[in-house]
Amino acid sequence: MNARCTYGVAPGALPLLGHALPLVRDPLAFLDALPGRGDLVQVRVGPLRAVVVCDPELTRRVLRDDQTFDKGGPLYERIREVTGNGLASCPHRDHRAQRRLLQPAFHSARMAAYAEVMSRQARVTTGAWRDGGTIDAADEMLALSARITVSAMFGAEADDARLAPLLDDFTTVVAGIPRRALVRAADRLPMPGNRRYERARSRLRAAIGRVVAGHPGASDGASGGRTGPDGDDDLLSLLLAAGRDGPDGRALSESEITDQLVTFFAAGTETSGSALAWSLHLLGGHPEVARRLRAEVDAVLGTAPAATLAHLPDLRLTAAVVNEALRLYPPAWLLTRTTTGDTSIGGHVLPSGTTVIYSAYLLHRRPDLFPDPERFDPDRWLAAPGAPAPPRTAFLPFGSGPRKCIGDVFALTEAALALATVVADWELRPADGRRVRPAPRLVLSPHRLPMITAARVRGG
Repeated sequence: MNARCTYGVAPGALPLLGHALPLVRDPLAFLDALPGRGDLVQVRVGPLRAVVVCDPELTRRVLRDDQTFDKGGPLYERIREVTGNGLASCPHRDHRAQRRLLQPAFHSARMAAYAEVMSRQARVTTGAWRDGGTIDAADEMLALSARITVSAMFGAEADDARLAPLLDDFTTVVAGIPRRALVRAADRLPMPGNRRYERARSRLRAAIGRVVAGHPGASDGASGGRTGPDGDDDLLSLLLAAGRDGPDGRALSESEITDQLVTFFAAGTETSGSALAWSLHLLGGHPEVARRLRAEVDAVLGTAPAATLAHLPDLRLTAAVVNEALRLYPPAWLLTRTTTGDTSIGGHVLPSGTTVIYSAYLLHRRPDLFPDPERFDPDRWLAAPGAPAPPRTAFLPFGSGPRKCIGDVFALTEAALALATVVADWELRPADGRRVRPAPRLVLSPHRLPMITAARVRGG
C-alpha cells in the first residue's frame, strides 16, 4: 500500500491566503479535485497547513486509531464552543467513559419506544400539509427531526412555540462554525455575524441548561443530586441517574449533562433532517424511483397511518433511498483529527500536532469506489447475491472506528420511517426549476428546498 501512496499539494494556493478562497467559494468542487493529486494532499489556509486523506484505506486507519489521530484541529475547537466536552467532540482520554455512560440510551431495546415517537411525529408533520400547498422541505424535515430528538432527550413532546427559537439559534450556530474555523481570527472582529453567533450559542446552551436544572432528578445541581423518577428512560433521566458511574467516580455536573444534550440535539437534528430533505429532493427529480418507492410503501404499510418499526424490514427500497442520499450528501461531509505524536501514514511522516482532514463527501464521489458517482442510484444498495456491492468500508456517513456515531441506528430508523410515512400519503414535487445547491455548513444541507405537496391515494 505504502509503495503506491503519493503526497501531493493542492493547486491554486495564493500568497498569505493559501487555499482559503476556493474553500470558501466552492469547497465541494475543491474536494472533488483532490484525489487526482495523490492519496495525501496538503492544503493551506493562512499559516495553517493540513493534510487531506483521499484514500479509503488510509482514512480507515485514521478513524480506527483514535488515540494517534485524536479529535482536534480548528473545526473541533469551534464545535467545542457549542457542545463543550460532549461525546462527539471530547478528546480520546474522555471518550470511552462517556460512551459507556451513554450507550444504554441507544440500546436496541429502546428503539421500539423511539420508533413510536418517530412515527407519530412524522404523521403530525404531514397532517399539517395541504393539497397543492408549498413547503420548504428542508425546514420541515429539520423541525420534524428536532421534535423527535427533543422527545428522546427529555421524554416529552416538543412545544413548537419553544422549539422554533431553539432551531433558529441552532441554524445560526451551525452556519457560523465552519467560517470561524476557516478564519481563525474571525471571532475577534466586531461584525454583526459574530454577535449573532455568540448570542445564538449562549441562548442554545442556556435553554437546554434550564431544562436540566428544572428536571425532577436534579437538586442542588446534578452532582450529588437524586436520580430521575422511576421508569424515566429519556436521555436526561439516564444522565441524571448516572450517579457514581460518571467520570472519576462522581456524578455528572449540570454543565457536563448540558454538553451531552447539546451534542445529541445537534447531531440528532441535523443528520436525520438533512438525510430526509435530500431524499425528498432526489425523489422529486427521479420520478421512476419515486413510483417504485410509492409501490413499496403501499404494499408494506397497507392502511396503516404511518410506518412503524414492524414495517422496517420490508422497506428495503426506502432504506436504499436513504443510503443513497447519505452517500451523495453525507451530513458530516468534512471533519478533522490532530496527530498526538509523530506518526507515519501512507509512507509519510506526520509530525505531532498535524491537522488531518478526512471527507466522506470526497470518498463517496470517487468513481473507483462508487461507479457513476454523481448518479442517484438506490439500486446500488440492493445488489443481488453475488453481484458487486458498494464498499461498506468507504461509506462513512456516520464515521467509523471507535468514534463512529453512537446514534447511527437511531438516525437510520428515523429517516426510513419518516420517509415512508411521507411517501404513503404525499407526492412532493419541485416548486420551481432552480437548481438546489448544498450549503456546506457544518452539515451538508440544502440551502432552500421549496416543494409542492400533492395528496395521493394509496395504491392509486
